[in-house]
Parts: sequence; C-alpha cells; structure tokens
Amino acid sequence: MSNRKLNIAFFGSSLVSAYWNGAATYYRGIVRALSERGHNVTFYEPDAYDRQQNRDMPDPDWAEVVVYEATEAAVYQCLEQAAEADMVVKASGVGVFDELLEREVLKLQTEERLVVFWDVDAPATLDRVHHDPKDPFLELIPQYDLILTYGGGEPVVNAYEALGAKKCVPIYNALDTATHFPVEPEPRFACDLAFLGNRLPDREARVEEFFLKPAALQPESSFLIGGSGWGDKQMPDNVKYVGHVYTKDHNAFNCTPKAVLNISRESMARYGFSPATRVFEAAGAGACIITDYWEGIDFFFEPGQEILVARSGAEVAAILAELTEEKAKAIGEAAYTKVLSAHTYSHRAEQLETLLYTKIKQGKEALV
Repeated sequence: MSNRKLNIAFFGSSLVSAYWNGAATYYRGIVRALSERGHNVTFYEPDAYDRQQNRDMPDPDWAEVVVYEATEAAVYQCLEQAAEADMVVKASGVGVFDELLEREVLKLQTEERLVVFWDVDAPATLDRVHHDPKDPFLELIPQYDLILTYGGGEPVVNAYEALGAKKCVPIYNALDTATHFPVEPEPRFACDLAFLGNRLPDREARVEEFFLKPAALQPESSFLIGGSGWGDKQMPDNVKYVGHVYTKDHNAFNCTPKAVLNISRESMARYGFSPATRVFEAAGAGACIITDYWEGIDFFFEPGQEILVARSGAEVAAILAELTEEKAKAIGEAAYTKVLSAHTYSHRAEQLETLLYTKIKQGKEALV
C-alpha cells in the first residue's frame, strides 16, 4: 500500500462557519483528522448565506481555507487551482453553483487524480434524482471515481450503485475530541430535555412530534430548543427558545440538561444508518441522549444502555417521566466510553485513508 501523503482540494459549504451549515462540524472533524495523518487539505468555500459574517472559528492551521466570491468567474479560478491536487472532492450542498461544480470537477479527472463526490445529505440527493429523471447529476454519478456519503448504510450504497456509481462508501460522522468534550454545566441551558437543530422542511413535523408533543404532555418538565428559524413557531409555555447556538456553546448545551434529544430529518430516518453529527457530539460531552428510532442505531450505540430510543412523542414523554438524574448520568457515561473507543474522526480518517490508497493502487497506479 502506498503511504503517499495526498494534496486534497475540497469544495464544500463552509469549514469556518456553522451558520445555516449543519455539515460544518463533520467537515472539521474529517479534515483535521486527515491533516493529523499528514495529508494537506485546501477547502474552497463560497462567500454566501452570511456565513463569513457568522464565523465561529478563524482559519485553522490544519487546512488552507479559500473563500471565493459567489460568482462563476471565482468558481473557475478555484477549479484551476484545484488542478494541482492529487484528489478533488465536490461535496453536496455547497449552496452556490452546485451543478456547475459537479460537472466541472470531473474535467480534472486524470489517471493521476481522483475525483470524488462526497454526499453529506445522500437521502435528499437520492430522493431528488429519483423524482426527476432529467436531473443533470444523474448522468454524472457513474463518472466519479468514488462516492462517499455521510451515512445511510446499505440502503444508500445500493441506491447509488443502482444509479451506476463505481463505488459508494459511507464515512459516518463521529466525535471530534478536540472540540467536543465534557464541560461545566451552564445555567442558561438548564432543563429536563433540550433539542438543537435548525428549522428545516423535512425536520419540522418530526420536531412537533418528538419535542413539542412531549412538552405538551409533560407540563411540569422544562424544555429548551436551540437552532435557527424557530422564532415564530407556536410552542407550549414550558419550552424556552434560545436561538442559534454557536459551536463554542455546544458542549455546555449538551452537558447541562438532564437529557438531550436527537431528531432525525425525515429522509435520514427513512434510509436509516444516518446518525446526526450531534449524536456523537452529545455523547462526547457525556450527555444522556434520547433519539427517535431509525434503523441501524445499534450499529453505533446500545439502546437502553448507551442511548434511549423513542418511536413517538408519547414515548419521549414516558422516558422523561421515569428518567432519574442517576440513570441519565450512567447512560451519558456509557455513551462517552463508546464514542471514544469506536466513533472518533481519527477512526473515520483511518478508514478513508485505507479506502483511498486501495482505490489509488487499483486504478491510479501513477500515484503509487
């Protein structure tokens, strides 16, 4: 196997801002872990959606960040620079010029250079192309050297391979131990159950079911919701809304409540094997997690011991009614132990590196 260190050009939504950008912590974890293994990543991100005005970190020393204007000319300039890389990654959901990038990165493909599509929302992408046979991305899928996904397990792999993908591999999100860890509780996040997530169309109905319904059923308990977009949402009186929660506050948000709630987006729950990044972040802070049910939970955590699972809002309310501080603490500690032993970004980067070297050795001999 080659041990060559790779220069990677990565086109994504944003590395330095988590504002309206749920993939930020996933990118950070993967890119930092790749850097620790000796690879060089240049991350290209557009100046869009006020993300640069709402940064939650400076440019890191483990990646070069190139912020480009949201113009076609700027995109082509970045593509020209990316031609120096050993591997070019186009992530889904960049937010501007996605179709252009998906098409143009393939022109950088050579015997020496891998071009990879990294889908951070595979269920949504697959639903989209299945519903629109004219979607331009359909004919591009078989051309990529590799499709990587944020999750989805066998259903996503099978769906992508049925569309002609050469190879599709999930690189699950994980815990970035450098940024998520136990801290002292913070009074402003004190409550019985907290949920953190932006208001999105395929999440809202599930938030109503798994969070707002239990709040209505448990009027004596206190609930807290964070994330962008919930300001005008009707909520029971025992729910407090704290707005966008910056990543520097995520540890306190996860550590302070008795329990934190994970709610999958509808498409991810349907495909299964798609744990949200926040599940690992919460586990890394030692939180007691209650999650909605999705297929594959036990692939990551043991239900009842390391995570609590609910199939409805009524079940969330019932779990909460019986949850003592002692039990919540024990479950949080068990989740913390599991995530450190099996689900850090170091584990994921090692998996990815092995995959890339195998791919290089099989079909890109000039790199070896």
